Amino acid sequence: MPMNLIHRKICSSEKWAATVEERLAPWLAERDLGDDVLEIGPGFGATTKVLLDVVPKLTVLEIDHASTELLRAKYGDRAEVVEGSGAEMPFEDGRFSAVVCFTMLHHVPTSRLQDAIFAEAARVLRPGGTYCGSDGQLNLRFRLLHIGDTMNVIDAETFPGRLEKAGFEQVSVDLRPKELVIFSAVKPGSPST
Repeated sequence: MPMNLIHRKICSSEKWAATVEERLAPWLAERDLGDDVLEIGPGFGATTKVLLDVVPKLTVLEIDHASTELLRAKYGDRAEVVEGSGAEMPFEDGRFSAVVCFTMLHHVPTSRLQDAIFAEAARVLRPGGTYCGSDGQLNLRFRLLHIGDTMNVIDAETFPGRLEKAGFEQVSVDLRPKELVIFSAVKPGSPST
């Protein structure tokens, strides 16, 4: 797992789960994610817990075996939990109404693999579907938290072009200084009825 011990302890804590819920719930309330949502890289499941309260059907895709087992134990009765890579998703084309990922892209070791995740998100989305989420940005606290971790931070300036190259339109990237990059993009085409 590309996270050091301190990072894992923080991300698996009740305090972190409460912080995630406080920040994520209002953001999700402003979005219509549709009826069948995929979450990539939920880790310990803090974001999954919040999503389960606002989406009708949730599938989570986690690459780490131990985290997958934890997610199955915690949420397997309410979500489909799949072990696999976001760069090679085991789902059919056009299945999901939305694909989301939160603070996991910086744990993807290369830009090439990140780009593969973006392309796969476009592939598994329905026409008109949304790909959205957030990721951390460099600051001293972020660097310290990631000592010994995989840390490949998204460049907010090049991110829109990377999403467009993956096949998205209506790309929006909002950089919150020293904190987060928040993004959304839409797969071209009209939603099917």
